[in-house]
Amino acid sequence: MTIRVYNTLTKQKEPFETVAPAKVGIYLCGPTVYKESHIGHMVGPVIFDTIKRYLVYNGYEVHWVVNITDVDDKLIAQQHERGVPMSAIAEEMTIDYLNNLRALGVDQIDRMPKATEHIDGIIRFTQALIDKGYAYASGGDVFFDVLKDPGYGKLSNRRPDEQQGEGGGAASKKRSPGDFALWKSAKPGEPAWNSPWGQGRPGWHIECSAMSKAILGETFDIHGGGLDLVFPHHENELAQSECCHGKPMVKYWLHNGLLRKGDDAGKIGGRSDRESPGGKLSRSAGAGGLADVIAAQGGERIRFFLLKTHYRSTVVYGDEGLDEAAGNLETFYRFFERFQRMTGQRFFNLPAANTREAGNVEAASEPLSKVVRQLRASFLEKMDDDFNTGGAIGDLFELVRELNRHADQSRLEEVGNVKDPRIVGFVEATRVLRELSNILGLFRSTPAQRGGAAEGVVPKLMDLLIDLRKEAREKKDFFTGDKIRNALAQMNIMLEDRKGGATEWRMGGPS
Repeated sequence: MTIRVYNTLTKQKEPFETVAPAKVGIYLCGPTVYKESHIGHMVGPVIFDTIKRYLVYNGYEVHWVVNITDVDDKLIAQQHERGVPMSAIAEEMTIDYLNNLRALGVDQIDRMPKATEHIDGIIRFTQALIDKGYAYASGGDVFFDVLKDPGYGKLSNRRPDEQQGEGGGAASKKRSPGDFALWKSAKPGEPAWNSPWGQGRPGWHIECSAMSKAILGETFDIHGGGLDLVFPHHENELAQSECCHGKPMVKYWLHNGLLRKGDDAGKIGGRSDRESPGGKLSRSAGAGGLADVIAAQGGERIRFFLLKTHYRSTVVYGDEGLDEAAGNLETFYRFFERFQRMTGQRFFNLPAANTREAGNVEAASEPLSKVVRQLRASFLEKMDDDFNTGGAIGDLFELVRELNRHADQSRLEEVGNVKDPRIVGFVEATRVLRELSNILGLFRSTPAQRGGAAEGVVPKLMDLLIDLRKEAREKKDFFTGDKIRNALAQMNIMLEDRKGGATEWRMGGPS
């Protein structure tokens, strides 16, 4: 087993070799908490939650850090606009962010440091750069001198003179236009901290360098974030960290593709999105932040949607993609219901291997066991290749198709004895589906909703319609019974009459 990852720094895939044996440190740039989270804020966390799950499954001890930027120009602007202290706004929006992470099953984060908790470390870091000649104080501000760093631009392939620095009054204090702020002098009414250069606050880039160093060390394994952060944020992080410590900051830079809406070129949360609220997102966007989207779509559907695409690719977000994800999930949900009918067990309670080694059992001679092990190997091979979740999900589909095919051919629904060897073998095969879906953070519990925002209402309405149809058929009123079935079919809701008179319903076309 060799995991390979695409390194933005070297522009190629490389074997994954950790700084310390069997230990992994991951730093992912988190949000600036000045407004409610949007769906774009969830891309990185869902991806790296899955990456951590896979690394742990492969025997690594993983420490994953996601920072919170709780002091920034945007937060200060919100403070003035709302008349609420910056700290209160940051706390409110952090809670919103955490609730959204939880809804999408992101629960593998180990530390979530806040910039305001690391002011002392940021000041020491800044002073060290001054002492080493890489930074200079000017009029209460401190700037990094990009021309002093011979390696500047190696992550993004940009020259120092392409660096966009702050304009306004800060520009007149710089030695070079591309120099960027490590410390900013405070304006009247702004939050500020004491420093050797006067009252002020940290620049954005130095916050992440100081927090990652404090928690993960001067060199750690993986730094993640969206492609839009490669320049200037990550380029500046790399420069100031390596100049300060005289060693590589990160072994592997992993960048996820951005989320864009419909046919729009802009990323979600970008300028074009802000200038035309709603845009082409239709009902997918919700009216009050990501929480409304989750209420309408369900967290698992959104997570599944994000993982269907390779993490380095652009994700096109909208109704069509989410509807397709909903249909895909129904394939699995219907199987879980069928599995419980045949075996008397809930899929979500099945014990399954939680490490690669534990799952490496010798395949039995039965055809089903052989094909299941082959699909498991294919799934793991794709995850080994730069965490290709899209390809891995394709193997999950093939696996559930094989399980359904075997159930049909062996007529397992007619066995009726959960201790029958055919059922026992089927359960063992299904445990592999449970094992692999756990890696992706999918199907961990019964889906909270499958039909939209009205959780609990749709099933009750369906029960009522099924009862009305049953009464009509008992009265020989086949016209009414067929009318109910046909009307539901037009809404893509299928009724399935089973032995014993029971009728079940599901979303989607014929299985």
